[in-house]
Amino acid sequence: MPSPVRAPNVSGLLAGYQPLPNVADEMIDPSGAVRPGWESLLRKLDQIGPEKLATRFAKASQYLHDAGVYYRVYDETGTQEREWPLAHIPLLIDEHDWQSITRGLAERADLLEDIVADIYGENRLIGQGLLPPDLIASNSEYLHAVAGVKPASGHFLHFCAFELGRAPNGRWWVLGDRTQAPSGAGFALENRVASTRALADVSASMNVHRLAGFFKEFRDSLQAQVKNPQGRAAILTPGPNNETYFEHAYIARYLGFMLLEGDDLTVSKGKVMVRTVSGLKPVDVLWRRMDAAYMDPLELKADSWIGTPGMVGALRQRSVSLVNALGSGILETRALLAFLPAISNAMHGRDLALPSIATWWCGQDKERRHVMDHLDQMMVGPAMSRQLPFEDMGATALGAGLDDGARSELLARLKDDGRSLVGQEAVKLSTTPVYVDGKLEPRPFVLRVFAARTKHGWSFLPGGFARVGLTLDTAAIAMQRGGQAADVWITSSGPVGKDTLLPREDDAFRRNVPGTLPSRAAENLMWMGRYIERAEGTARILRACHARHAEAANRELPLLAEMRTYLKPLGVDLDSAIPKGLSRSIDGAMLSASRIRDRFSPDGWLALRDLSKTIHRFHDVVAAGDDTTRAMTIVLRKLAGFSGLVHENMYRFTGWRFLEIGRRIERSIGMARILATLSRPDAADGALEMLLEIGDSVMTHRRQYSVYSGRLSVLDLLALDPLNPRSILFQLEALKTEFGLLPARDSSTEMPVLMKKVLRLHTDLAIMEASELTPDKLHGLAYEIGVLSDTISDTYFA
Repeated sequence: MPSPVRAPNVSGLLAGYQPLPNVADEMIDPSGAVRPGWESLLRKLDQIGPEKLATRFAKASQYLHDAGVYYRVYDETGTQEREWPLAHIPLLIDEHDWQSITRGLAERADLLEDIVADIYGENRLIGQGLLPPDLIASNSEYLHAVAGVKPASGHFLHFCAFELGRAPNGRWWVLGDRTQAPSGAGFALENRVASTRALADVSASMNVHRLAGFFKEFRDSLQAQVKNPQGRAAILTPGPNNETYFEHAYIARYLGFMLLEGDDLTVSKGKVMVRTVSGLKPVDVLWRRMDAAYMDPLELKADSWIGTPGMVGALRQRSVSLVNALGSGILETRALLAFLPAISNAMHGRDLALPSIATWWCGQDKERRHVMDHLDQMMVGPAMSRQLPFEDMGATALGAGLDDGARSELLARLKDDGRSLVGQEAVKLSTTPVYVDGKLEPRPFVLRVFAARTKHGWSFLPGGFARVGLTLDTAAIAMQRGGQAADVWITSSGPVGKDTLLPREDDAFRRNVPGTLPSRAAENLMWMGRYIERAEGTARILRACHARHAEAANRELPLLAEMRTYLKPLGVDLDSAIPKGLSRSIDGAMLSASRIRDRFSPDGWLALRDLSKTIHRFHDVVAAGDDTTRAMTIVLRKLAGFSGLVHENMYRFTGWRFLEIGRRIERSIGMARILATLSRPDAADGALEMLLEIGDSVMTHRRQYSVYSGRLSVLDLLALDPLNPRSILFQLEALKTEFGLLPARDSSTEMPVLMKKVLRLHTDLAIMEASELTPDKLHGLAYEIGVLSDTISDTYFA
């Protein structure tokens, strides 16, 4: 650690701050002096003042809320989304300390690469007695299917993370290595954006290293591995139910990569292909965020529903490069830490510059006896589990905290089944200040450092992410147990580079090949459009019905009875102020949007989430009648806002077309059905007026049909008018245009079936007279338009 600086006073945020006894603190040294960098930070925070500081921190949290940053938490009740918990005071690390850390980690990453290459290659480490065979052969992370398979890139490891803690003497320990599918880099970016929102002036004056350069280098290194002219790099996610799915979507959007699920991929002739609306397209590089065992149900975990059959076969043919290679998760085995010192000396001829926490595998007599004799200084846990016991303290016993019975039980288990256990030094993590109710308090933390392989060697994300305990309990550091995340500032004594992902003025660029929209994304976009339009149609009907209920104070009006019958098959209960059918439509749109977060703007997501919250809030406070009328007006206004965002801001290419197609299909079906019900000659009194309200065409009808006004004029306006954006003909005209611009799925010169169907529907309707539009014909038209949706699915999504 750098030499300390004496604090000039103990006023402001520093007042009352008490480092824990016998525990290193990042801000205060044992003599009570403020360490370099922290003094400047404290002075600037005190200058801002407590009220303005609280306001700034609230804005940072609001940004994370508005951006929809979340972390999925699993508990006994199931899963739930938890808003990202930012610890607002950054962790400061001097760049000289940081350089020492990264040099040690680069050395460690190279060692891990050599180890995993040997495990899946020549097995010299086992042959020389440096690794026990049991740790490999009985390890669930050892994948027999990829033994002997050499990665296409030439490397097993491309992106790693390391968990670090600081010892009481100031040295850094490595608590764990993350090589399976390391998470957190995207959250580090959001941490930085949020903390900069609050403390932009402070970070600028402290010369904090920026993060963008790291991601640019790694993006470029992945793109360099793309060999096929039509190939691409993509991120592979387990899907929206994964705890860090937000990060997968965020990184994909940030780097400009496709975000794919296992179902999006297929293996054809030994090559990995993505199903797109333009057909199969090759994928050369996959940054996997999925555990290796789930990648291929044919050769790995047979019950995996999220993998891609044939993936291992493609790896054998070296047609795709994975980040990281399958099987590299074995490096996270806790017991492996016990053997790293000897392996480092044997393979690289030196001790590790950054040591792991002391670890003893209890499958060896001498090591087992040492653990048993020093149990009070030990943490004992499963040998094959992931490193860093703070992830799940429930599986780890702290020797000093055991009662006599538990102690005897653990000693007996060590004696009988030592091979399945490891002992590790019971570490005391250093603390960093957190902001609690206007003051600073110490909390334990774990620093997570990210490394990426580039053409220049290992590159390190300069700070960005630390997990900080919510309490003084180290078990509460894990995010699943309520931990917080802090930004990490690597500070310099001089100006730092202005790294950005934007290209320089003279950089060459390549526009992505059009038509690379994955079929799953297109399907979700279409259904999001349908759900949004369905919600709007339902809200318009509810507003019209409850307005009449309020005016007549009679819910048994014949017109309302007709509407009750009409709505029931659609899952909408007219007697409920906010029926579940409306909520389900909004929830359906949210679900579809959640599956394409990488293609959905933060503003659009915020608008959708606000709409969902509005609907669910109305459930408890809105009564039938006038209350519901006003509530539906609010809902329609928010829906219009969302539609405006989409219309004005979404790039007009294939994704937008499927969203637009979904809206047009749903609107035309809804209009045909409501016309069939309310335009009957024997419809209840007031039906035509209600139709015009639902079709948002009252004013237009008055202007267009000032002389004649009746059932046929309403049918003409809402079904046959090509200029009315609510008419069925208008929707078919729009569908005809959009279908003509969709990617062709074959090289045939014959007109596609989809285009034939919409042209026939459009032509038949365009030449009709209003008097020909009987209820039966309108119902038949709604059915045929529904068939269009099925044809789209068969053509582009199957």
